[in-house]
Amino acid sequence: MITEGFFNLVDLKKRSDIHYARKIWHMSAVFAMFLAYVYLPKEVSFSLLVIGWLLFVPFDFLRHRYAVLNDFAVHAFKPIMRQSEVKKLAGTTFLLSGVLIVYVIFPRPIVALTLLFLAFADPIASYFGILYGKDKIFGHKSIQGFMAAFFVCAALTLAFLLYHNYLTDRVIVVSLLAGLVGAFAELIPIGKLDDNLTLPLMSAVGLSILFYFFGFFA
Repeated sequence: MITEGFFNLVDLKKRSDIHYARKIWHMSAVFAMFLAYVYLPKEVSFSLLVIGWLLFVPFDFLRHRYAVLNDFAVHAFKPIMRQSEVKKLAGTTFLLSGVLIVYVIFPRPIVALTLLFLAFADPIASYFGILYGKDKIFGHKSIQGFMAAFFVCAALTLAFLLYHNYLTDRVIVVSLLAGLVGAFAELIPIGKLDDNLTLPLMSAVGLSILFYFFGFFA
């Protein structure tokens, strides 16, 4: 088991901190996944995702059994690590697992748009929620963060649909509804599950239902 003492001396950010380095890392890493998914052959991007999962997730579990590994992880990932992750699984474990599930189950347009939601909606909603989130809804979630997620997801969907020439006759309505899908996926907690896992799963399910309703998969 991990011993106390050392980790109390480590100056790590809390969830209530803006944590710019973590947000930049999150956005750039997930956007890189999006680019790999869109521009590389499916087999290559899938292999890279599986390799990333195998390299990180088992290590994340093992570091909680061996203090020396956790010591190494805290030092190595200090700029992007939260205090809560010293004793719990890292958000990256949930993120990689969520993306892997979405990748396997859902069609390409849904996966691509879900990756964009994951890359930008969560960190931007968190940023606005921390700075301006006076009206709380669920725990630390706020109306201000919800609205930020809505506008980001709606704008991303609009750009995505127009770029690919999808649903152009209903693009505004679909984009606004997709914005709600992404905002609710970012807002609504599911038990104690990490939102890096629930956001991509809920977004992919919601977008699939939305696109099916508008005849995208007909």
